[in-house]
Amino acid sequence: MLTLKEELDIQDFYAVVFNKEQINVDEEVVKKVEESFKFLKEFSDDKVIYGVNTGFGPMAQYKIADKDRVQLQYNLIRSHASGVGKAIEPLYVKAAILGRLNTLSLGYSGVHKSVVEVMTSLLNKNITPLIYEHGGVGASGDLVQLAHLALVLIGEGEVFYKGELKPTQEVFKIENITPINVELREGLALINGTSVMTGIGIVNTIYAKKAFNWMMKASCAINEIVKAYDDHLSLELNHAKKHSGQQEVAEEMRVLLVDSKLIRNREEHLYTSGNEEVVFKEKVQEYYSLRCVPQILGPVLDTVNGVEKVLINEVNSANDNPIIDTKSKNVYHGGNFHGDYVSLEMDKLKVVMTKMTMLAERQLNYLLNPRLNDILPPFVNLAKLGLNFGMQGVQFTATSTTAENQMLSNPMYVHSIPNNNDNQDVVSMGTNAAIITKKVIENAFEVLSIELMTIIQAIEYLEIQDEISTSTKEVYKSLRKLMPVIKEDVAMYPYIKEVKNYLMNN
Repeated sequence: MLTLKEELDIQDFYAVVFNKEQINVDEEVVKKVEESFKFLKEFSDDKVIYGVNTGFGPMAQYKIADKDRVQLQYNLIRSHASGVGKAIEPLYVKAAILGRLNTLSLGYSGVHKSVVEVMTSLLNKNITPLIYEHGGVGASGDLVQLAHLALVLIGEGEVFYKGELKPTQEVFKIENITPINVELREGLALINGTSVMTGIGIVNTIYAKKAFNWMMKASCAINEIVKAYDDHLSLELNHAKKHSGQQEVAEEMRVLLVDSKLIRNREEHLYTSGNEEVVFKEKVQEYYSLRCVPQILGPVLDTVNGVEKVLINEVNSANDNPIIDTKSKNVYHGGNFHGDYVSLEMDKLKVVMTKMTMLAERQLNYLLNPRLNDILPPFVNLAKLGLNFGMQGVQFTATSTTAENQMLSNPMYVHSIPNNNDNQDVVSMGTNAAIITKKVIENAFEVLSIELMTIIQAIEYLEIQDEISTSTKEVYKSLRKLMPVIKEDVAMYPYIKEVKNYLMNN
């Protein structure tokens, strides 16, 4: 069980979102939330506090009568629950709820403690609000998406429950959950923040790490298949350049390939006397997609690590407005809800994931083209050339999907469009950035699946199962359980789907 007490890290998200670990909110956290709520209630009695006794956005110039304060919060939630498009998958919504729960638990938001209690119940009982992809501009946070979460917290809207979409009221009755108490600024505090874009972003980061690890294994395997020389992975070469990502990638590849019988030592083959060939039959150096893996994947690794750091900072921050500071006994108005940090990191992540996809596609092409590799039949065809097609068909899918990633890599961070009567005149588009990055990462897994399937076929053709490294052998055995040796032509899509699912979940 995860106790919500201190800062969350990515392992906490993995435990709750992927492993469905239960959450317990520490009593000190509840006290902190209650203290913030009581202070704001007293402080706002004779003062103008945005979103407590004023309208919202450009309507903040209108004062709200005391008798209408609670209705104001309900009006905000209901009016902004205006999302459309596809429903965001429960896994990502769960991450968003955990992120919102954490930031509201910091004691800077002045919400009633029932907010923390009901959100905890949603996570622990696996009740997922219906939230749509389209609607947020990521400036006043994820206003539209978070309004759909808030709608559920007040007992309205719809939720996914035991695999079905049901009215919230019906599920709350089954699970004996009482909607939150709306008393002060619960509506504004719930929808004014970056938790949806950050929650999606954290899940994106987890999947990006998985994809990166599979890309490393694929890169090692293809170097084995072509019996590449080992010096491009050497400590000496890679430490001559000062980038930590490159050095880490090279080191990990050396570890993965430590017991390979196929990787060659240049000194034993080319640094010997008596070589009188005028035109060398074998390549002196491999193509860049094989030889430059540390230099290509190094920036990917550095970027993924940097993205994780920024997102974890965001999720452990107060990201609504205004900020309630019980220590200084004051309320501060500003823009902590702005999503530029997350938007920029999502753009960075999708760019490096696209570059990784491009690397996978080029490695795949190397295996499929006999004029490049000189050791495999066209399209790694294990049957009769001309009559059968081998991996020819799947290359179209990999190429198409890679092209889509290249198009999707255009940044959202610089696509600001003013709205909200120009009150929100510079916006982040962070939610869009996170959702598009999610698509890019899913695409990356598709191309990786096709590359790894082709690698397995190549190992089969060359009959090198006893010479590959332990790491590559594990990949070989795992994927062999999911797909047969493909000789006669069969429909390939079920195997691609199954391998993709395996890669994303292992």
